[in-house]
Amino acid sequence: MSAAVFTHRTVLLTEAVDGLAIVPDGIYVDCTYGRGGHSRLILSRLGPQGRLVAFDKDPQAVADARTITDPRFHIVHEPYAAFDAGLDALGIGAVNGVLMDLGISSPQIDDGARGFSFRFDAPLDMRMDTTRGQTAAEWLASAEQAEIAEVIRDYGEERFAKQIASALVTARGENPILTTGQLTQIVAKTVRTREPGQDPATRTFQAIRIYINRELEELSLTLPQAFRRLGTGGRLAVIAFHSLEDRIVKRFTVDAATADRLPSRLPVRAADIAEAPLKLIGKPIRASQTEVGENPRARSAILRVAERTGAALR
Repeated sequence: MSAAVFTHRTVLLTEAVDGLAIVPDGIYVDCTYGRGGHSRLILSRLGPQGRLVAFDKDPQAVADARTITDPRFHIVHEPYAAFDAGLDALGIGAVNGVLMDLGISSPQIDDGARGFSFRFDAPLDMRMDTTRGQTAAEWLASAEQAEIAEVIRDYGEERFAKQIASALVTARGENPILTTGQLTQIVAKTVRTREPGQDPATRTFQAIRIYINRELEELSLTLPQAFRRLGTGGRLAVIAFHSLEDRIVKRFTVDAATADRLPSRLPVRAADIAEAPLKLIGKPIRASQTEVGENPRARSAILRVAERTGAALR
């Protein structure tokens, strides 16, 4: 039987790559290769001396990346939190741009065997990197009830987190929770109300996936690394898909783009106030109605772009 083919529509494709303001002979990093939509467009805009390094921890994404035979391209099978180590291993110092397309990719959701979606009954895995780490089933089998509730509340913004955690602990005492179908049924019996059009398990699945893959921690660790690597004029473009991610990105970029603040009555000239090391480029960008119509998963996407100034790092 031939392997299933999963399609992926890259969200905010041209907007994100436009935001990088590609220099033909520059060095760029795609922190989240996915299925290569952004990477391929970046390569099309690079000259012969340009270079692109992509990271991804999903073995299927890495396999796809290895079909690109362009000598200007290199794939690193690591989470993007290994940003500095990955570039150091390649002998790369400063870069001209960094792109991050956060969250989960369409092939990961649509491949029921991966365990990311409540639409399929499959082993409860949820790891983006299936070669290492704890599965969602293994975590649910051993985690304390308070920890489960905290994860579902903090990462899923689920108001019924305590009730769901209690139901999961009770259920696992009778039978191990090994499949997405079991998890979906337990949550459905516990969450009686939900926003129109949203499955009761949506927030719980999101929370466990984020926790298992350390998505927010990796984002918080990687943003400072990417920032330090940017040369003057280098761009950072980040696409977030939910409020928890975007909050981290917004806080980081706004803080780095804020000049030192002094009391208003001090006799200091504006020219003497240190410039911020980062400046925000335009307003946050959302997918157009046309793109959302063609790809509903683009609805929640928000792109933020910032540029490294010549100011010293603080």
